[in-house]
Amino acid sequence: MKIIAMLPARYNASRFPGKLMKSLGGKSVIYRTYQATVDTKLFDEVYVVTDSDSIEDEIIKNGGKVIRSKTEHESGSDRIAEAVENLDVDLVINVQGDEPFIEKHSLKMLIDAFKSDVNQTIDLASLMVHITDENEICNPNAVKVIVDQDNFALYFSRHPIPFHRDKTINTKYYKHKGIYAFRKQALLDFKNLPMQMLEASEKIECIRYLEYGKTIKMIETTIDGIGIDTPEDLINAQAQWK
Repeated sequence: MKIIAMLPARYNASRFPGKLMKSLGGKSVIYRTYQATVDTKLFDEVYVVTDSDSIEDEIIKNGGKVIRSKTEHESGSDRIAEAVENLDVDLVINVQGDEPFIEKHSLKMLIDAFKSDVNQTIDLASLMVHITDENEICNPNAVKVIVDQDNFALYFSRHPIPFHRDKTINTKYYKHKGIYAFRKQALLDFKNLPMQMLEASEKIECIRYLEYGKTIKMIETTIDGIGIDTPEDLINAQAQWK
């Protein structure tokens, strides 16, 4: 099984433009994430996929590998699908470019899910972490996920799900971490499928896979890490790095 990692890297992020080129311990956020992914030694190749000259230059000058996106894309899945279309690869791990604290254990769990999936029932796998903080549960920037008894995703939302109507029930909430493992065909299918109402409403790309019947295996991890979505996140990451 040939396994590669791809880091979709768009310069003009809507909530925090230019975040990937901000400094984290003297190196850019995107380079820190790239190097952390390489250092896991889990992948045959690691690429940054970008349409940005500055991000491309940053990775190449530090000895990394870049695939240039030819067109604008609505999502990271679209960007990666274009990049892998002509590559000989079985499994693609999407590591968000703003996750410099990504670590080996969680990535290995995603890969192992596919290695043990002898009947190939899994189209995608992704990570979730149990959360208890009320502010985080209600924060629309923290995507929540609910799963079935076998930890396959039922739905993702920016709202708290499930709704805690019966307070006698010990309801658990899980935050979706935006790190995916795809079979190559699932990515190619995504690129050719139009966005539907639920994805458009929530602005959560993985909903498209569910709307078209793809299976998403959720792997629980206890490691939350720090994703950099806002200037405040960058301040927290800089403090953590020190």
